[in-house]
Amino acid sequence: MVGQGSSRVNDAELIRAAQQGDKAAFEELVRQYDQQVLRLALHLTGSEHEAQDIYQEAFLKAYRNLASFRFECSFYTWVYRIVTNLCMDALRRKKVRREESSIRTGEDGESIDLLDQVADGRAGPEHELQSKQIGIRLQQALSKLSPRERMVFEMKHYQGLKLKTIGEALNTTEETAKNTLFRATQKLRVALADLR
Repeated sequence: MVGQGSSRVNDAELIRAAQQGDKAAFEELVRQYDQQVLRLALHLTGSEHEAQDIYQEAFLKAYRNLASFRFECSFYTWVYRIVTNLCMDALRRKKVRREESSIRTGEDGESIDLLDQVADGRAGPEHELQSKQIGIRLQQALSKLSPRERMVFEMKHYQGLKLKTIGEALNTTEETAKNTLFRATQKLRVALADLR
């Protein structure tokens, strides 16, 4: 993962240079993390347009606040926290969330229908309809979680992040992230109990 390990020293040098007014150093930081930031924003918002807005706002906020960066965490974690906070704000602002499809963007940028990934040996229109209904129910259940519960659930299960990283990104503890994930999972189990 970019932003950890050997590139951290390089990040520190770039951050210090950017803090001294070197715009090229900040542009290099943006280049190193732009794809991860955009992918995260797209995944958490489900909207390409909203993800682009958050992407731009996140790097603008990072640029404006770079002088206050204290090297207590990696640049990646710091930017990740900015993006997740912006996404949570966007989710809170939405009074009525539109129904999300089961389409996600893969690592290569291609669209993937998650329902196409489910194979159980059955085929035909009846199975396809059932799969779509399950996907819709899952998205409805996810939309009923609080923004923080949804974010933690998606960061854990869709992004594959560790609870410690999620806690850092949300400016909380690993234990709080774990408890939030537990609550989200329990709510989803209750909401989807009849599908078993």
